[in-house]
Order: sequence, then structure tokens, then C-alpha cells
Amino acid sequence: MKSISKSTTDTPTLRLYGWFPTAVSIGYFQSMDQEVDVENCKKAGVDLVRRMTGGGAVLHDSELTYSFITREYPQNILESYSMICDPIITCLVNLGFNEVKFAALNDVVVDGKKVSGNAQTRKEGILLQHGTILLDVDPEKMFTLLKVPKEKIRDKVIDNVKERVMGVNRTFDEVSAALERAFSMKFAAKVLVDNITTKEISDSLKLIKVKYGTYGWNWRR
Repeated sequence: MKSISKSTTDTPTLRLYGWFPTAVSIGYFQSMDQEVDVENCKKAGVDLVRRMTGGGAVLHDSELTYSFITREYPQNILESYSMICDPIITCLVNLGFNEVKFAALNDVVVDGKKVSGNAQTRKEGILLQHGTILLDVDPEKMFTLLKVPKEKIRDKVIDNVKERVMGVNRTFDEVSAALERAFSMKFAAKVLVDNITTKEISDSLKLIKVKYGTYGWNWRR
């Protein structure tokens, strides 16, 4: 298992990363203008992008993000989520948290509060699951950048987030090291750390130009 994504997909690949600058991603089926306060994001220097997976709008700020690709996975969606979320649970337990559980369909909770949200897509026999482990949560900042219909509802939504969601209050390096070990244990695999190649950087810049950075991709709905 490799900890940095390679162009080949024959080897299960884990990628751990953060976001700079801060960004908002929207789900594949969402509308950017309906979900995001685009002007506030521009003023704050926050990037905007559409994910290839479903789900709601997410503020990527103080978090660790992972992606995992594999050709070997259960066809049952719930089982596959459970399989890949299991090392997240192990990671959090090893960081000292109790009452860590998988919450179907795609969350991990600590003491009943969400600390990790996850999403999947499957193409050409390959499963991609990506998700976050929240290091900290700032609901006020979140709903300055995301749209909530009315001010009274906004206050309720912020209070609800504070009650249901929490950050783990650990550093990025602490969480990434624990998550790498947990994936290695889960899949009985030796983690081979690799660097992103010049070609991978070039290919990613090309994809940004022709697809993921275009108006057609990000505002198409």
C-alpha cells in the first residue's frame, strides 16, 4: 500500500493531505450558487470546487483529508464504507478517544459527535473513498461561506453543528501518523512512502485547466 497516489491503480493507494488555501467543495449533484456564498468566499480567498462524489457542501479548513483507492472491496456499499472507515476508528482510539463508532452510512463519531465524514465513487472496477478527520470546527466561519436561507435558521444550524460535530484537537502530523499506521494494520500491508512525480504534477495541472478548474465543471448545475 502506498501513501502517495501513483498513476497506477493496481496497488491500493492512500493519500493524506491538507488544503491550502482553505476551500469549499460541493457534492457532485449540488449547485454552487445555491449552496455557497460565492462572494464571501472570494473576499476570504477561499477556493471553490465540485467533488466527483455526492453529499453536501464541505468547508475544508482545519482538517486532515484522506483518499483511498483500491480494486478489492465489497460490492455492498455499507460494507465497503465500514471496511475503509475501520482504520479511521482505530486511528482515533489510538489517539486516546473512547466511544468511537461507525455511524452508517458514512460517518465516524466520538461520543456521539461526528468527527469524520466520508464519500465514495466507483468507476472501471476501482473504488475511491475520501473523507476528513476534523482537527477543529468553526461553525460561524462555515456559515459565513455556506448559504443558509434565513438568519434565524442560520443561528439554529450553527447551534446544531456545535452539538453534533467536534474536532479532535490534535495536530495534522499526529493524526496522519496514526491514520497511516491504522491503514497498514487493517490491510496487513507495508506502507511504501512515495513522492509525487513531475508527471503527476503536470497531469494534475492539466486536469485543473481542462476540467476541475473550469466553469463548466464547477457551475454546471
